[in-house]
Amino acid sequence: MGHNLQNLPFGQRVITYEYPLSERVRTLLRLEDLFDKVTHFAAAEGAMEHHVALVALFEILEVAGRAELKFDLVQELERQRQILLSFRNNPEISEDALSGALYEIEQASALMLAMHGKIGHYLRENEWLMAIKNRAAIPGGVCEFDLPGYHYWRHRDAALRQQDVRGWLAPMLPIRDGLAIVLRLLRASGRSEQKTAQRGAFQLMLSGRNAQLVRLKTGPGDPCLPEISAGKFAINIRFVRPDMDQRPRQVDAMVNFELTLCNL
Repeated sequence: MGHNLQNLPFGQRVITYEYPLSERVRTLLRLEDLFDKVTHFAAAEGAMEHHVALVALFEILEVAGRAELKFDLVQELERQRQILLSFRNNPEISEDALSGALYEIEQASALMLAMHGKIGHYLRENEWLMAIKNRAAIPGGVCEFDLPGYHYWRHRDAALRQQDVRGWLAPMLPIRDGLAIVLRLLRASGRSEQKTAQRGAFQLMLSGRNAQLVRLKTGPGDPCLPEISAGKFAINIRFVRPDMDQRPRQVDAMVNFELTLCNL
């Protein structure tokens, strides 16, 4: 379950929780999170941050390893392009905005189609990186006596390390850009509704409605978090106290929240 914090003072933050209802969306959300981590930590200058960036890069390699991911994204972008084309000459739609969206989709699709081989294959062909990847899976496995070459790299100039990490990431950026468009369209597809959970519990019957993503926002300062589960016919939400020392317990209070069902 993903969450995003708006830039509000501590104690006054609105938290958005996201719950995927399909394996495809689950994969896209995981990749979005991992690409954000690589970008964030690669921009830092510390060797520790660059290690975290590399570990996230290795995780992208595993999550994005499905051969059909690229083609799934290209097909979805093409479907969205056809939908946008149907809005041509609609007086209620800005032609400039429409042209911009179409150009963005076409560019992202072209760059993904230009990718050759399995996603990240060049990383798998790098024996030095794969040695780090294999050792990183072992607790404490990247100590200097295990990987002296990696220890040497971590002592190189920060700018050189940044250049290396960005170089290893760059060939996969078309995937990042493509999934960013799909997730943006998905998140924008829903209409938010105000809901109330009585005694911390809420159930929504789907009644034939399709949804790929559930988005839920809690109010400022609400001392609870949602546990979301979903089936074919209903979405169930249980609000629990964020107790870090014991098993979370359901709140016995009324909780107001904002719910959005998203579907492309």
